[in-house]
Amino acid sequence: MKAKTFSLYSAAILAATNFSAKAETENNEKPNILWLTFEDSSWYEFGCYGNTQVKTPNIDALAAQGIQFMNAWSVAPQSSPARSSLITGCYATTFGMDVHPRPFKTPEGIFFPQHLRDNGYYCTNNNKTHYNTTIDNTICWDECDINASYNSVEREKNQPFFAVFNAVTSHMGRIRTFHLDGRRDYTQEGIYPSKLQLPAHVPDLYEVRSDYAAHLEAIQDVDEWVGIFIKDLKEKGLYDNTIMFVFSDNGGCLPRGKGYLYETGLKVPLIIHIPDKWKHLSDIKSGTKENSLISFVDLGPTVLSLAGINPPKHMQGEAKLGKFKSQTEKSIQFAFTANQLHHFMPVRAVTDGRYKYIRSYIPYKQYALRNYYQWGMPANKAWDKLMLNNCNVNPVYQQPFQHHLAEMLFDLESDPFELNNLAENPEYEKLLLKFRNAVSNHIRETKDLGFFLPSSRENVNLYDKVKSEKYPLEKLYSIVELACMPTSPDVATLKKALTSDDENIRYWAAVGFAQLGISGSIKDAPDELLQLLQDNNAYIATEAAYAVAYLGEKEKGIKRLLHPNKEGERKMGYSLLECLSLDTDMKQSILKYSEELKNAAKTLPMKENEDCGFMANGILVNLGLLNIDEMHGLNTY
Repeated sequence: MKAKTFSLYSAAILAATNFSAKAETENNEKPNILWLTFEDSSWYEFGCYGNTQVKTPNIDALAAQGIQFMNAWSVAPQSSPARSSLITGCYATTFGMDVHPRPFKTPEGIFFPQHLRDNGYYCTNNNKTHYNTTIDNTICWDECDINASYNSVEREKNQPFFAVFNAVTSHMGRIRTFHLDGRRDYTQEGIYPSKLQLPAHVPDLYEVRSDYAAHLEAIQDVDEWVGIFIKDLKEKGLYDNTIMFVFSDNGGCLPRGKGYLYETGLKVPLIIHIPDKWKHLSDIKSGTKENSLISFVDLGPTVLSLAGINPPKHMQGEAKLGKFKSQTEKSIQFAFTANQLHHFMPVRAVTDGRYKYIRSYIPYKQYALRNYYQWGMPANKAWDKLMLNNCNVNPVYQQPFQHHLAEMLFDLESDPFELNNLAENPEYEKLLLKFRNAVSNHIRETKDLGFFLPSSRENVNLYDKVKSEKYPLEKLYSIVELACMPTSPDVATLKKALTSDDENIRYWAAVGFAQLGISGSIKDAPDELLQLLQDNNAYIATEAAYAVAYLGEKEKGIKRLLHPNKEGERKMGYSLLECLSLDTDMKQSILKYSEELKNAAKTLPMKENEDCGFMANGILVNLGLLNIDEMHGLNTY
């Protein structure tokens, strides 16, 4: 039976007002601004973006009447770093808010809605925040709870509002059902799984089709949800005075979407509807499919500009509309990711709208390393099963399971789902260098803190610490960039870094040696690296263990990953062991410890998505000792 509780709930919230607002906005000098956000949805899943297999009439109508952005990026492919960037107008990496979903200490006063409140706006959020900070996430809102609404009795008559609503109906949790038994008949909603045109990056599997159908059904529910607000604004006499933003927080649910810096994780639908009264705030005509670049760091400055407020200088985004619209059109935009839950693996990306560059700083960490929440989707399990049981599949589908190049370059015009890496094509050498330099400059200009280990951020305001101690960021960035693409002449530099007093420098030096080992540039582990197997920092010790496994000490490395010095190390060790278990040359050595892994799977916790019991099961699946359908435990059925 289909749940429609979101409709009833939204309607109840919108109706919760004790005053009539029919003529409320007649003398209002500032526009109302409404953000309607939803979750885990890619651009290609909506009618106005060309999908003929889904019905989204409300959103399509807004797009036809408003501005439909064709190159909108979420900045980050997961909710918490994306929302951290939205609320600050800055890349979350600048404040160390990039690890999903981990709150750390950050500076105060960085949430942009406070500037709206200071200028007379009533600001409400119903009710998702999910910012990666220990600061009170509700502090910048007049109301932030399940009853928060622009219809609040606390909002004064004629007071302009900035209101945020978030729909969870399209969240991945909707299709995270572990199996397909008992799923509804989506044809009742006009969605035919067997006839769907799958995006090119996923294999054509029954589970993939079912998950896609389930998500498209959710997209239709999102559209109905948007329609509720349009209706309410019109009934309350607010529609002609309200600028509406409609967008997703990150890319869609299908595998290799959410969580990854491919377009399927970053590129989102974004529509801004501006009523006639406020058309003078935009030099982009209504009904336009706008191809200029825009990302989440731009939305905060744009809202402030529409409200007549000059965005603060510290904001890194640009106002795209309004009184303080940027006078220059940006030629490139950037994105980042830090991790897949327990897998720390920083990646950065840049695009000019036509070409896209992705730089992986730990390229030996395969993209198919499991986020055990996302692997509750039948499609993810099915793709894994296809790869683990049959190597004679399309090479395109093998890519997420393999070590990849540190640099990838794609032509989005001819290859929108990024299947053909051009980075090694000499014809694109100049373009590759241009993007490489752009990313290198960007991490320095924004003082990117995303290369600091999560352990370096515990119980400290990393942003303030780096500033007050004048931390040598250039030294860190240099070793990070060296570590992902080292050659044998770099051994001396990396060896010296292994003995640094700075745990972050030691970590990245270990990464460099792992990359040298995998590439075959050197054969033996230096003593300095072997000594790091007993480093007090678990990230360093386990990364070193991974490296020595490829540098003549396979058994020593595997044993170190299996046997933590303290329990807090186990997740890091299992993360690297999962990497090794995807390497055919390493499987036989890990199989020797199969009984130990089986025992760990039986005795270690399996309650939360990051628990070690799941990770042990995942390694057993990779070794062919467990059916992936049993990975989450039979109780999930």
